[in-house]
Amino acid sequence: MQSLGELVRFEPFNRLSNEARRLLNEGVVRKSMPAGASVMYKGQPASGAYMVLSGRLRVFTVTPGGTEATLYLVDPGETCVLALNCLFNDLLYPAWVQAEAATSLAIIPGPLYRKLFAQEPAIQDLTVQALSTLVFRLMAELNDIHSCNHKQRLVHFLLMHASSEGLLETTQQQLANHLGTTREVVARLMQDLVAGGFVKTQRGRITIKDLFGLRRLQAGQLEAAAPAGKAKAPKS
Repeated sequence: MQSLGELVRFEPFNRLSNEARRLLNEGVVRKSMPAGASVMYKGQPASGAYMVLSGRLRVFTVTPGGTEATLYLVDPGETCVLALNCLFNDLLYPAWVQAEAATSLAIIPGPLYRKLFAQEPAIQDLTVQALSTLVFRLMAELNDIHSCNHKQRLVHFLLMHASSEGLLETTQQQLANHLGTTREVVARLMQDLVAGGFVKTQRGRITIKDLFGLRRLQAGQLEAAAPAGKAKAPKS
C-alpha cells in the first residue's frame, strides 16, 4: 500500500517488525484533503491515529466569542496527540482540526494503533515523543500569552514558521486565527513591521527582511519600528 511506503520514510516506522508492517499494510487508510478542509470537529469520536504524510494540520479551539486560537500544528512525520489521548482513554475529541495546506494523512485505526503500541517499541517511542513535544509547545504558547504582547507573539510566529529563506506563505486571517485575535489587529501590526523594514508583504506571502531586528523586537528590545533603511535580509 502506498500509505505504508510513505510512513516508513519516517524514522519510527522504519523500525517496525515485519508483522507490524503487515498489519499496517492491511489496516492503514490514506486520506487527502485540500487546504482549509475540516478534519475533525469538537465532540467527534477519534477513529484512529492521524499521521501527517505531507502538508500540515492546525489544531485549534474557539472562544465563546467565536474567535479561533491555534493550540498546535502537526507537521509531516508527526501525529495528533489529542487524537491519541482520545484513543487510549475513550474520549471525544476536544478541539477542531483543519488542513492548513493541501494535506495527506495516514490514519491508523484505533484498535490497530493500540495493538502496535503494546508490541512495538518504535510506536511507544513515537507516542512518548509526540506527548513531550505537545507539552513543550503548549507551555511555550502559554508563556507567550501571559508574557508577550500581540506584536511579540506575531513576531515569534513569523520566526518560528518562516522557511530558511525567510518566507512564510500565509494570510492575515490565518495569522489572526493562530494568535486568537482579529484580522484588523494583525493588519495593523503587519503595517508597523513593514514600516520598520522588518518584513515585506505580498498577497499570501511574508518575507523577512531584518531577521536580527525581529529577534530584538521579540525580546522586547525595540520599542518602535526601526528606520526602513536599516533593513537586512536574513542569512540562510
